[in-house]
Amino acid sequence: MMIENEMGIPAFRNEWQKASIGIVFTYGLLYNGYEKFFKKHGLTSQQYNILRILNDKHPEPVSTSYLREMMLDKMSDASRLVNRLSSKGLVDVSQNPSDKRLVNIVLSDKGVRTCQQVLQDIHNLDAYLKGISEDEAKQLTDLLFKVRESIRDVEETNAQKESQRNK
Repeated sequence: MMIENEMGIPAFRNEWQKASIGIVFTYGLLYNGYEKFFKKHGLTSQQYNILRILNDKHPEPVSTSYLREMMLDKMSDASRLVNRLSSKGLVDVSQNPSDKRLVNIVLSDKGVRTCQQVLQDIHNLDAYLKGISEDEAKQLTDLLFKVRESIRDVEETNAQKESQRNK
């Protein structure tokens, strides 16, 4: 089914708008599927993202700022997510001994077990893209990289224009 029919939009301004709307629409579908998957494990996708980052560094502690840097969703509130994971017993939070303003965050034993359980099932998320071939998936990955580069270029240009206006 074409995006026009799925969304009830009779026409798009151009193919760039159509592609942009298609990405956002598809993101919503994929995100909802991911949320259903992680809910089975008592998590949200954002909470799992934090656990994944901590698991990659385990047993080394990390700071909230490091988590923010590494998160997929840069708009997420890392501190709030860490607090939720701490209340679930999935992470341990302690004051950084060398800088009292910072905290050290590390996976708890329960967090390690939860990550292991999720990792046993995570391959099930691949099913959302099984409608395309592996070669098409690679093409899509390459195209999405180009889109991200384009977005970064536009953001940089806009920031430069804004800086010049403020002078």
